[in-house]
Amino acid sequence: MTEPRPIILTCGEPAGVGPELAAKALAAGVPFVYLGDPRHLPAGTRWAEVATPLETVGPGILPVLRHDFAGVAVPGRPDPANAAGVIAVIARAVELALSGAAAGICTLPISKEALKKGAGFAFPGHTEYLAHLAGDVPVAMMLASTNVEPPCRVVPATIHIALSEVPRALTPALLEQAIRITEAAMRRDFGLARPRLAVAGLNPHAGENGVMGDDEMRWIAPLVARLRAEGLELTGPLPADTMFHPAARARYDAAICAYHDQALIPIKTLDFAGGVNVTLGLPFVRTSPDHGTAFDIAGQGKADAASVIAALRMAWDMALRRQGGIRA
Repeated sequence: MTEPRPIILTCGEPAGVGPELAAKALAAGVPFVYLGDPRHLPAGTRWAEVATPLETVGPGILPVLRHDFAGVAVPGRPDPANAAGVIAVIARAVELALSGAAAGICTLPISKEALKKGAGFAFPGHTEYLAHLAGDVPVAMMLASTNVEPPCRVVPATIHIALSEVPRALTPALLEQAIRITEAAMRRDFGLARPRLAVAGLNPHAGENGVMGDDEMRWIAPLVARLRAEGLELTGPLPADTMFHPAARARYDAAICAYHDQALIPIKTLDFAGGVNVTLGLPFVRTSPDHGTAFDIAGQGKADAASVIAALRMAWDMALRRQGGIRA
């Protein structure tokens, strides 16, 4: 089996910690190419321009697919003039992945506020934009740990919406979609022949037989039962407050949660530095470090590269599995 092509590491917001993390990311030990403006890299970074993702450079040197931006980058101060460049880099990375020139994408953090102000960016975030670029495919956002056992992998069925909107947004169709996308991705990208999925309830104590809400009895439990009858290995709906201790995590491979914080609080508590954001359902691999632009420490050399290193390694492992059917 030949190895897949390198991962594209997109620059993200150049005024954030992305450029300094790129300079530290060689520690991941997997093939990748940085896509961005080399002027934004920290002073002293050893880098070399490449014409294609396959071109190699010497050890300890960051390979750079050059993408010039309109302006320089001042750490901590996003420039609206650079917003169009950030968006264009993401689109270019997707083109490289879809064409087969790259094995996948690892995205450094963007500032959604800066993109909206500078370029009218109309998407809630990376995940939605990548799904659009891939042909408006249905996707799910997974956060996966790399430093805890048993692993913590969570998929929020609803993502960046107000908590008050969750009960209306969490429909049977949406939850079923999240379950099916997760189950397929666990097979293809994580190498699990028969993935075990746990479904969290919406209400406290999973409704406690209707005392604290009837969503679980009314439609979540019947949906889980129907999918289980099809052959999916599902449990739930389960009380979310008892799903994430080690003994509970040992009973499933991924948890499908009702809303953003129900999913992200446990993983960020258990593995803040090693969490990886994975977009499931795309026709290419995409991962990202599980943190933001960190404008408050940008340019100071303080940014922890653990999450981007974990994200690059996970993207590489997923690319290998997609190509060769490697089993975990």
